[in-house]
Amino acid sequence: MKTSDFYFDLPPERIAQHPIERRDHSKLLVMDRQSGDIEHTTFSHLPDYLRAGDVLVINDTKVLPARIFGTKETGARVEFLLLEETAPKLWHCLVKPGRRARVGDRFDFGPMTAQITGLLADGLREVRLEYSGTLEPILDQIGTMPLPPYIHERLAEPGRYQTIYAKWAGSSAAPTAGLHFTPEVFEALAKKGVAIAKLTLHVGLGTFRPVKVEAIEAHHMHEEWYQLTDSQAAIINQAERVIAVGTTSVRTLESIVRKHGRIVADSDRTDIFIYPGYRFGAVDAMITNFHLPESTLVMLVSAFSSREHILNAYQSAIAEDYRFFSFGDAMFIQ
Repeated sequence: MKTSDFYFDLPPERIAQHPIERRDHSKLLVMDRQSGDIEHTTFSHLPDYLRAGDVLVINDTKVLPARIFGTKETGARVEFLLLEETAPKLWHCLVKPGRRARVGDRFDFGPMTAQITGLLADGLREVRLEYSGTLEPILDQIGTMPLPPYIHERLAEPGRYQTIYAKWAGSSAAPTAGLHFTPEVFEALAKKGVAIAKLTLHVGLGTFRPVKVEAIEAHHMHEEWYQLTDSQAAIINQAERVIAVGTTSVRTLESIVRKHGRIVADSDRTDIFIYPGYRFGAVDAMITNFHLPESTLVMLVSAFSSREHILNAYQSAIAEDYRFFSFGDAMFIQ
């Protein structure tokens, strides 16, 4: 298949620039994955579509304020985006402008310094950080939330780019399907007998790297770290239906089944790339946002239903004034 097969025209005004005032007041498009039939509702009504025995699988990763600005010894100002810690104080980073970040260069960030120790594929840099104490308080002091480049407005409340259940710090982007959940939604789900299982996948370049080849089979995903514990695997294995919240949960569950043949506790790295023709082994339904044209994420949801059904649903969402991308509205595909 071609990357261009997954293109759709999106009016710029449909790209959400800020979160809606109340998380669960976002719109929800409910789609039958087989027939493509569509209903329009709001996210607060999600529990109406779930039933006792369902297990909702959420990703409890936490976004780091990983965008930091430093000064080179020459005085030049450079932006770093911390993507993944590969060893103590050793990180893979995106650096802009890259021409100012050569091996051996040093940068000052106030309470922290950084030195470029290696050049990596896709323009990434290996960076050694030097600081006292722990990193999180330093990033809270000097960092900002790594919002996607299509969001141009300043985020007034950084907590709105976190799910309410975010726990384990390590992501450079939010698992955005989870942003719609509120305590009231979880309470309504519990009353219906819907169980919650948690996994962790730290979102990095693998999730948001654009596809730069025309033949999608030639695209290579960057690895991302995930973990599912014994207790949470046991909850999932009791499910009547496994409902993944977000593409990161989908990719984690499908990676585990591909590796082990069933859902078991596991901690590993995955570069799974799901596109039409893939046979799902773990997930029965999913909640997801509306994704960028020609992205790996729109390919994944097309694999779960069909390219035609997804692109038709997207056109319906545009006609109904849905908001797209990270701070946008949601789909429930069942």
